[in-house]
Amino acid sequence: MKRVTIYDVAKEAGVSLATVSRVINGSNVVKGGTRERVQAAVDKLGYKPNAIAQGLALQKSTTIGLVVPEASFTYTGQIINGLIDVAKIYNYNIMLHTITAGITDISSVVEDIIKSHVDGVVIYNDKLKIEEVNELSKYNIPIVMIGNHVSGERLCSVYVDIEKAIYELTSKYLEEGKEKIAILEDRKNPYTCDQMVKGAERAFKQRNKEFNGFLKIPAEDRTSYSFLSKHFKDHSYDLIIANRDSQAMAVINSARENQLDVPNDLEVVCVIDSKYNSVMRPQISSFSIPSYDLGAVSMRVMTKMLQSEEEQEDSIELSYLFTPRQSTKD
Repeated sequence: MKRVTIYDVAKEAGVSLATVSRVINGSNVVKGGTRERVQAAVDKLGYKPNAIAQGLALQKSTTIGLVVPEASFTYTGQIINGLIDVAKIYNYNIMLHTITAGITDISSVVEDIIKSHVDGVVIYNDKLKIEEVNELSKYNIPIVMIGNHVSGERLCSVYVDIEKAIYELTSKYLEEGKEKIAILEDRKNPYTCDQMVKGAERAFKQRNKEFNGFLKIPAEDRTSYSFLSKHFKDHSYDLIIANRDSQAMAVINSARENQLDVPNDLEVVCVIDSKYNSVMRPQISSFSIPSYDLGAVSMRVMTKMLQSEEEQEDSIELSYLFTPRQSTKD
């Protein structure tokens, strides 16, 4: 079947190409009767505007750049799904870019995206520093950060308050008289790890105590498991909090190998819930983070920024839910 072009529409409606282009791109300079005639021709011929050409006419690409770290694909899957679903509703395309630690740099990736004439950028990158965020403002396009609670010119963040979550969890254990609480370092997610430590520190400080339970993994240990299997030989805890499911599993497995029973001798909590937490034995208690909503809300915020709707908030906080399972006593 022959592809219908803008020339066919112009011929059918008896108008110029410029008039058809104005109608397609929503210009209000075309009179009502002519607009209806062009629209009737579009409907009759089944014409589908070329997205790239339409974007050039509007000085927009109808494309949003999405930047995610390669290492977190398992977790970001739902974030991407939520973002894409909302993008479809508002007729935006998504250009996905990944960042590999030690190979690609966030600034160079974003600069490449800007050069491709996207309308905005959504970034999920736990390692992004505030200096880099401020540097992004020079591009003068809307940017939405997922996860990091930051603010800046034409910048909005959508996040879950991890510091608050860990503060509440730590406070609960302290009230029960359980003070041997540790937070396991997550090298892949330093921002989140920092928020976890701050939450624990706040809970301890509120009770005139000092938190000294940050378990930093030595450089010579490549994995959490290799560190913990040795560490548990002469250290014991009431509770260990890990960020990722793989780390929580490392805690449980290395504890078992050191004849520690979970949860009777040691309780374990994972911050990010995943399908693996419920299939592990014992099942791992964790926080349900609304990852799909993080993506969906971020994209909706982006559309509002692009459409210059009402003034946007600098940040939007989403809620979390603690899900107790077999790795904790309660």
